[in-house]
Amino acid sequence: MPQAFTLENVDVDGVIQEAAEATAGDTRADFMRKAGVAAGGTLMASSLFAAMPALAGAKGKAIPKSDIAILNYALTLEYLEAAFYAEAVAGGALSGAALDFARQVSKDETAHVKGLKAALGKKAVKSPTFDFQGTTTDQAKFLDTAFTLENTGVKAYLGQAGRIKTPGILLTAASIVTVEARHAGAVAGLIGKPISPSGPYDKGSSMKTILKAVTGTGFITE
Repeated sequence: MPQAFTLENVDVDGVIQEAAEATAGDTRADFMRKAGVAAGGTLMASSLFAAMPALAGAKGKAIPKSDIAILNYALTLEYLEAAFYAEAVAGGALSGAALDFARQVSKDETAHVKGLKAALGKKAVKSPTFDFQGTTTDQAKFLDTAFTLENTGVKAYLGQAGRIKTPGILLTAASIVTVEARHAGAVAGLIGKPISPSGPYDKGSSMKTILKAVTGTGFITE
């Protein structure tokens, strides 16, 4: 049986807990400990630069622990999305425009995972295991779930924009959130949902809010 995705399993030297405490006050730190979505240590921008050209402006400077925690938060969400779309594409239940959408988004989400993992190196959190509870084997359920996941991704990245301290990381996050927004708009068009569900200005959500929502889906099993 795979190990549960908890702080204790990934924080072998205690730096993740330290970063969680540094990222925000006690309440959020407690939540991060339970979710296992934080990271720490002294990651240098040179390793990020090697994986993400957009981080050129940060080269040679130490990346704050809070930014590493945010990158790992993003990576955890990307793990979920990448696994969701890969399973949907492989499952054989999709056809037509829905299958075309899933194939393209699967490529994008896989690229996001690879880029973030390469940037974080040994500081990258491990992927959880997932059970998508039949949402990838029914086209209507797949599209509805994709709409929710993509809009959640937009809110997650936007919610951290004001907290990112490294300009290069902010630029990279911005380059990802615009793609997530395109995904959200594309799937909205397929199912007749509003392209801009939040109106003319999107609203970000906190880590705590997003992680609680993701945990509530029951998709993360270990």
